[in-house]
Amino acid sequence: MATDQHATRQKGDLLLYIRDLRIDGFSNDRWHRIVRGVDLTVRRGEIVGLIGESGAGKSSLGLAAMGYVKPGLKFAGGQVLFEGTDLVTAPERLRRHLRGTRIAYVAQSATAAFNPARRLLPQTVEAASRVREISAAEATREAVELYRQLQLPNPDDIGFRYPHQVSGGQLQRVMTAMAMICRPDLIIFDEPTTALDVTTQAEVLASIRGLVESHQTAALYITHDLAVVAQMADRITVLRHGEKVEESATREMLAAPREDYTRSLWAVRNLYQEPREGRESLLTVKNLDAFYGAHKVLDNVSLEIPKGRTLCVVGESGSGKSTLARAVMGLVPPRSGTIAFDGRPLEGRLRQRGRDVLRRIQMVHQMPDSALNPRQTVGETIGRSLSVFRGLSPRDRHRETLALLDRIELGAAHVDRLPGELSGGQKQRVCIARALAADPDLIICDEVTSALDQVVQEGILKLLLGLQAETGVSYMFITHDINTVRAIADGVIVMRQGEVVAQGMKDKVLNPPFHPYTELLLSSVPEMDPDWLTGLLARRRAAAEQAGA
Repeated sequence: MATDQHATRQKGDLLLYIRDLRIDGFSNDRWHRIVRGVDLTVRRGEIVGLIGESGAGKSSLGLAAMGYVKPGLKFAGGQVLFEGTDLVTAPERLRRHLRGTRIAYVAQSATAAFNPARRLLPQTVEAASRVREISAAEATREAVELYRQLQLPNPDDIGFRYPHQVSGGQLQRVMTAMAMICRPDLIIFDEPTTALDVTTQAEVLASIRGLVESHQTAALYITHDLAVVAQMADRITVLRHGEKVEESATREMLAAPREDYTRSLWAVRNLYQEPREGRESLLTVKNLDAFYGAHKVLDNVSLEIPKGRTLCVVGESGSGKSTLARAVMGLVPPRSGTIAFDGRPLEGRLRQRGRDVLRRIQMVHQMPDSALNPRQTVGETIGRSLSVFRGLSPRDRHRETLALLDRIELGAAHVDRLPGELSGGQKQRVCIARALAADPDLIICDEVTSALDQVVQEGILKLLLGLQAETGVSYMFITHDINTVRAIADGVIVMRQGEVVAQGMKDKVLNPPFHPYTELLLSSVPEMDPDWLTGLLARRRAAAEQAGA
């Protein structure tokens, strides 16, 4: 029988008490309420899960636990008591002292959390060297050990890389190490495994859970992934429209959620696209090799995307999925091999391509924070694409911008908002609208639904399928979410260490007999069972011991 991690974790004294918290945001020349009188408690050694749709106020509440609100927001009432000290009214000097030392934050977008001009290791140890007054050598040893516990490749050397030289999933884990090294009393995890593939996610979740338990650290775990929160949280709080819907122990809520809204979140997504064969090729890649310096990241990769079809690219973090997308976009010139688009050779470098090719191939990036200009409104961001690629007049541009916002389910109220006023999921939808504005033939989607809750994910996938049926657009869909592959794919390629290890129609690749690596991926998809993670890791340990016997 699996050990009940949720029941055995020891809970200590009350550490955080959020009472009747209200937060207002400013947009369209007025203040509006985004967090509406929420109560929340976290005890030492306890993990509290916070779930809800995109825009529910989860991240705002998480930041408020540090006594912080984003620009454009303000505290409108209530208290945030950290060991009895109200962080809403405390002096800013005290709040700054607590942040990063006793209260740490692991953000949803790792890219925005790092200085691109500095190597990873100095950024990891900077706060620990200052706050804990330990030597540089000791801080380095602890950082490398955290890298190892978080399953980062080459833990002794990865700290000497720059942020752009590692994958999004690897950067997310380095940020977790940066937060843990200060040994804080409270950590706010804001979607910390969003960018991770399922095989790595299981190990990282176990590492986070183990570190929290061993240090008796309290944690607020914000996520839209219900299966993940089932593995991590002692209690779950559900938010909607800035209000608490319900709260109870994890097992109790999984077994019998009280509210209709919570039951709707629990519903299993049943979207499924029957795989369709394609005839005329839109994109053909043959024997592609690509390098970062002397390091080979793509090895003899071949694929084909027919017109009006979707190819899903899956694999572990660092397997070469995003590099393949960048090669097709002309951002990483191939060392050898060919890329053909609509029957014509495609130039390897972006600057060599004509404007019409640039319009016809669009990309939606994994990290919306780094893909959007923080000083441009939503309307300006979408409108620029409409101007550059379609030459619309100001009047037509405004009309088409509003139509695109309706299609991605944001609406006209968001046209004048800045990215900082949007949730992670809302920002990603703006990126999708910007790509759609060019009226492309191929959209490369790099983890475009990873930041979205299940409800919004389904809406976006239905939107993409509807657009495909309406316009005949093709998708290269990079994802680590096997449920997304089942929902949207026609063809699938599975990548590992820069190579394609399995390829074919969806019903062939995702059904037995599996390639061994595909079987590993499928077995790592989290389930809505609090004991799933414990059981999975136990089976892996047993298999490793048997293999080594």
